Amino acid sequence: MNIHYVTREGYEKLKKELADAIAQRPVISAAIAEARDKGDLSENAEYEAAREAQGILEARIVNLKDQVASARVIDESQIGTEKVQMLNKVRVMNLNAKKEMEFTLVGESEADFAAGKLAATTPIGRALMGHKKGEIVEAKVPSGILRFEILDISL
Repeated sequence: MNIHYVTREGYEKLKKELADAIAQRPVISAAIAEARDKGDLSENAEYEAAREAQGILEARIVNLKDQVASARVIDESQIGTEKVQMLNKVRVMNLNAKKEMEFTLVGESEADFAAGKLAATTPIGRALMGHKKGEIVEAKVPSGILRFEILDISL
C-alpha cells in the first residue's frame, strides 16, 4: 500500500466521496431489481446498464477505501519555509521559458494544476522538494529537462 499525503481538507473530502459512493449502493440495487422484474435478462438493456453501473461504483468504492486507508494527514503546524516541502507555496522562475510560476505542493489526490496545486510526486514537484530559496533545480520531464530557480517559499 502506497502512502499518500493529504491535507485535513483533502482527507475529509475523500471520506465524503466514499460515504456518497456507499450511499449510491441501494439506488443501483433498486435499479437492478426493477430491471430484473421486466423479464428476459438476456435482452434487457436496462439490466445490463444497471449491472455495469454497479461494477463501476464498486470499483470506485474499493479505490476510495484504499485512498482513505493509505492517506496520511499532514500536520500543517509543522511546516516550515526553510526548504521546499509538502503544502509550501513555491514561486519559481522557469529558466527555460523565462516565466515566473507559483504553485502549492500537494498530494496526488488534491492536485489541480489549473488551481495552482501541483502534486509533489510529479517530476517538477520531486525536483523542488528539499531545496532552498535561491537554488536552481532541474526536473526531467517527458519533453526534456526544465530548470527552475526557487524565488520564494511560503505557507
